[in-house]
Amino acid sequence: MSTVDKMLIKGIRSFDPENKHVITFLKPLTLIVGPNGAGKTTIIECLKVACTGELPPNARSGHSFIHDPKVAGETETKGQIKLRFKTAAAKDVVCIRSFQLTQKASKMEYKAIESVLQTINPHTGEGGCDANKVCLSYRCADMDREIPALMGVSKAILENVIFVHQDDANWPLQDPSTLKKKFDDIFSATRYTKALEVIKKLHKDQAQEIKTYKLKLENLQTLKDAAYKLRESIGQDQEKTETLKVQIQELESNLQNLDAKIHHTEVTLKDMRKLQDQITIKTAERSTLFREQQRQYAALAEENEDTDEELQEWKTKFDEKIASLESNISKLEREMNDMETKGSFLKQNLNEYIREISRLQTEAEAHASLKNERDSNIQKMYTRHNLGPLPSTPFSDDDALNLTNRLKSRLVDLDKDLQDKKTSNHAEVKRAENCYWDANERWKNTEAQKQAKVEIKNSILNRITEKERERSSFEEQISHVNLSHIDEKEKNMRIEVERKTNQLAEREFESHIRQKQSELYGIEQQIKALNREKDILAGDSEDRVKLSLKKVELENNKKKHRKIIDECKDKIRGVLKGRLPPDKDLKKEITQTLRALGLEFDDLNMKSREAEKEVNVLQMKIQEVNNNLSKHRKDMDSRKRFIESKLQSLDQLSFSIDLYLKALESAKEKRDVQKSKYNIADGMRQMFDPFERVARAHHVCPCCERSFSAEEEDEFVKKQRVKAASSAEHMKVLSMESSNADSLFQQLDKLRMVYEEYTKIGKETIPLAEKNLHELTEELEQKSQALDDVLGVLAQTKAEKDSVEALVQPVETADRLFQEIQTWQKQVDDLEYKLDFRGQGVRTMEEVQSELSSLQGTKDNLHNEVEKLRDEQRYMENDLSHIQIRWHALREEKVTAANMLRDVKKSEEELERLVEEKHQVELDEKHLAEAVGPLSREKEKLQGEHNELKVQLEREYEEQKQKLDDFQREVDTLVRIVSKIREYYNLKKGERLKEIQEKLSLSESQLQGCDARKQEILAELNDSKNAVRSQDNLRRSIEDNLNYRKIKAEVEELTREIESLEERILKIGGFSSFEAELAKLLQDRERLLSELNRFRGTMSVYQNNISKNKIDLKQVQYKDIDKRYFDQLIQLKTTEMANKDLDRYYNALDKALMRFHTMKMEEINKIIRELWQQTYRGQDIDYISIHSDSEGAGTRSYSYKVVMQAGDAELEMRGRCSAGQKVLASLIIRLALAETFCLHCGILALDEPTTNLDGPNAESLAAALLRIMEDRKGQENFQLIVITHDERFAQLIGQRQHAERYYRVAKDDHQHSIIEAQEIFD
Repeated sequence: MSTVDKMLIKGIRSFDPENKHVITFLKPLTLIVGPNGAGKTTIIECLKVACTGELPPNARSGHSFIHDPKVAGETETKGQIKLRFKTAAAKDVVCIRSFQLTQKASKMEYKAIESVLQTINPHTGEGGCDANKVCLSYRCADMDREIPALMGVSKAILENVIFVHQDDANWPLQDPSTLKKKFDDIFSATRYTKALEVIKKLHKDQAQEIKTYKLKLENLQTLKDAAYKLRESIGQDQEKTETLKVQIQELESNLQNLDAKIHHTEVTLKDMRKLQDQITIKTAERSTLFREQQRQYAALAEENEDTDEELQEWKTKFDEKIASLESNISKLEREMNDMETKGSFLKQNLNEYIREISRLQTEAEAHASLKNERDSNIQKMYTRHNLGPLPSTPFSDDDALNLTNRLKSRLVDLDKDLQDKKTSNHAEVKRAENCYWDANERWKNTEAQKQAKVEIKNSILNRITEKERERSSFEEQISHVNLSHIDEKEKNMRIEVERKTNQLAEREFESHIRQKQSELYGIEQQIKALNREKDILAGDSEDRVKLSLKKVELENNKKKHRKIIDECKDKIRGVLKGRLPPDKDLKKEITQTLRALGLEFDDLNMKSREAEKEVNVLQMKIQEVNNNLSKHRKDMDSRKRFIESKLQSLDQLSFSIDLYLKALESAKEKRDVQKSKYNIADGMRQMFDPFERVARAHHVCPCCERSFSAEEEDEFVKKQRVKAASSAEHMKVLSMESSNADSLFQQLDKLRMVYEEYTKIGKETIPLAEKNLHELTEELEQKSQALDDVLGVLAQTKAEKDSVEALVQPVETADRLFQEIQTWQKQVDDLEYKLDFRGQGVRTMEEVQSELSSLQGTKDNLHNEVEKLRDEQRYMENDLSHIQIRWHALREEKVTAANMLRDVKKSEEELERLVEEKHQVELDEKHLAEAVGPLSREKEKLQGEHNELKVQLEREYEEQKQKLDDFQREVDTLVRIVSKIREYYNLKKGERLKEIQEKLSLSESQLQGCDARKQEILAELNDSKNAVRSQDNLRRSIEDNLNYRKIKAEVEELTREIESLEERILKIGGFSSFEAELAKLLQDRERLLSELNRFRGTMSVYQNNISKNKIDLKQVQYKDIDKRYFDQLIQLKTTEMANKDLDRYYNALDKALMRFHTMKMEEINKIIRELWQQTYRGQDIDYISIHSDSEGAGTRSYSYKVVMQAGDAELEMRGRCSAGQKVLASLIIRLALAETFCLHCGILALDEPTTNLDGPNAESLAAALLRIMEDRKGQENFQLIVITHDERFAQLIGQRQHAERYYRVAKDDHQHSIIEAQEIFD
């Protein structure tokens, strides 16, 4: 069992941080006595903090638990609790907890700074220098868990039972919620309830997992079946694919031969078409050239007879001459343009020069005005400030500069004077201010010293008053005490106690009682043996009656069992395939059959659900495909309507969508034709203006260069203009037609994308969807047929399962009867054996009964003698106890009187010291009051002088600064004027004015020469243009003859080529025979291709199915499907078994908790009842107990209340008992809890147990504690720690047989708690 050995307290509450007094806890009793406020309860608090880490209830988060830094006169204090204890395993451990309290600026800060556990090796010394200690540092939370575990009790027991603070001592009679929390912590109910909840939740989670595993197993079974089907399908498709490959190779060879023939025929036809196309092209070209030849011949003025070489030579000479003239004209035009550009540039320069001269003249006038203003300002400033003589006006620039510099230097001197004035003023003010602050500081220090002396004097007066009252109180108390009389009474009482003790020892009650109890135990054993013999004799007659009854019951059960078997015999044979098993195996085989049918039914049911799911999925897919197909058809119709409506709106005719491509091609050809017409007309229109200019300039025909008379020229120009006018109208018409044709083509071309989408939907999307729909429909029919087959088998299995389930109840009844028959038969056999082989020669019933009565009388006599001895012993012990209580009361009174005499003497010495301190403080206060007056007057005088000097110096400084600012503004104005004048000179604007005036006269003369040269160039240009016009007519005639002859030669060449191509076509043969042969070959090829594509499509489907099935088999869901199925089955079975085990664990733990709680509550209430009846001296309460009621069905949560029994009435104690009854009841409940739960810990600490108890109940409590110590004296590690200020109670329990010494707690001169060990009878 764990115990506490020693404890050292430093810096906790009123204990000195340097305390060296160690408390050694004795066995079985440690008694701690002292007055209120001495620090007794601090010992309980330190024990609790050391063991649990919980601060006491009034510690204010630790601020009031540590020694106050203000009292110690420091900013930081440290506290430490060092506890040595034995663990439940009897090992020595030292617990050290250190704390720190720091005084901050506005608050105090508490901190736990160290937690250490030291384990001590007992083989190296008892904690001496050579002891082997192992130190382990812990966080506070870890320490709080570690120490209760070492002591062998829970933290709740340490807090609520063993170490209970005085403020929390009455917790058993607090409100129900507090009581419930305390008992739940003590019973660890929350932890076990949570464990039950965790097990229940785990059971529920695993049940959910089992459902999930079953679903996974079903899914894996489905995947396993699907994988088998996929492998079978792959094998079949591979066989079909090989057959199709052979057929495809034969068709491909036939198709290659046919393609060769078709290629030869197509090449021949292609060559013939090329020849025909060449004939067509050349015929059209010849027709165009022939028409052009006839047109040019009609347009010739005359046909020239010269050769082509001669005409070409004439054309070359004309070109050279005309080129020379045109070059001269271009040169003159360029020179004319240059002259015009130069003239416009000279005019622009003239305008700019005039504007610049005007601006510069204005600036010159402003410059003269500024010089006058400068001279005026200088004269005024020199006169106003009396700066000396001035030269005559106007000033030269150098004079003005010198005068300005003199003004600037004067400004600098004034600014320097102002700064010097400011510095000297600041120094004077600072000196006066320093004098004032020195005087003020001396006055403040003196005044503060005076106030401090007043406060000290008031404090001393208060302490003198308190000490006088305290001394008067002590003197009044001691006046009523007669010390000699108390000593005499105490001596007589001690003699009486010794006499009574000797009398009690002489009687030797314990030895007599043990002897009588030993005799009583022997007689009880003889009575038990006689009772067993009597029972055996009485049982013989009963066994025969039992035997007959059991045989009747056995025959009845056999008849019932046979009847049930006969009724169900045919059904059992039908279920078990004609077999009728033995009675002992009947239930087992029926159960196995039912389980097998159940598994088969579940498997079929799962397959039917899977098949139904697949059918539903296929139906949904078919519905989706139908919806998509309908949507595609609607899209196709909407595009068709859109295109036809566009075609109708463009052509104003009803077009079908099939004619869209033809309409697009037609619009493109029409656009190209219209563009060609427009370009030809535009080229002809562009020739009219040049022809008219040539005819007017040279008076010749522009084509043949024939000379025109005036009338011919006018007629030619008139015709050209008429043609140009009609050509312009024709151009407009052609432009509009070309634009319309292009717009129509663009609009039709925009419909191309819609048409392509329409074509794609009709030729690809819809056929693909229809094919998919057909495949899904076939698959749906197959799945529906499979579902019908599975449902048929499922119905048959269900019928078999129902027939077996109908047999379960009668078979179970028959099995139960069979088991009962076996049991009855065994009992009948045992009784028959017992009656047949029982021994003879035993005594009769009367002899046994006579001896039993005699022994019972002897037992009663011995029991009465024991009770009589105990009553005599109890009377003598009570008499001795009362005398000891009176003796202890006298000793307490004697100690109290001695303490009062010591306190009176101490108070008188303190009063004398305080009076001397008061006289010294009054003298110091008088001296300081005399020194304050002169210092105050000096301070006020210096403050007035400082303020006057500061005002005067500030006024002088402001006047001087105003003068400087005025002079600064005048100088700034003058500097701005001088800078503007200097800028005028720097830019040289006067010289610039003269320069621009010279440039103006030069530009005017250049402009006049330019105009004269322009007139000369214009005359030369007119002459050159007239010469060019006369040469153009002749050149045009030559070019027309050359063009006519060239076109004529080209027409003859094309005629020869056409005749040659027609001869080649006749040699090859006719078109019709080749086209018929090609059509036949193409028809055969299409037939072969169709057959080949059909085979390839079928093979592609098979290959796609194979690859798809292989890909499906490679998917994650089919990988290792057989192994996964087996693993999942194992996991399901193991989880089901584990869940059953959890259910058993839950029920076992639940029942164990209920039994534990009931047993402990009965044990606690038994101890409470015995202690109450032994302790309480009142007659109104017979006993008390704790009621625990379950808060609800199915829960392990209890509500607790303390009740008292008064006669037949049971009442709740809370609110109905006195303060003393509350204290006694709480103490007894704690004692009972300690007796019940502290199996590994023998410690119990009582803090002020006699609070609110009257004399008799306090004495009864002392007697009860003495009895507890007597009962536990054989228990080596029992420790009772009692802390009290009641000296009489301490005398009652502080006896030498329980402890050699006790501890007295008091305070020293520094108000620090000290602990002194004293002998029991000191």
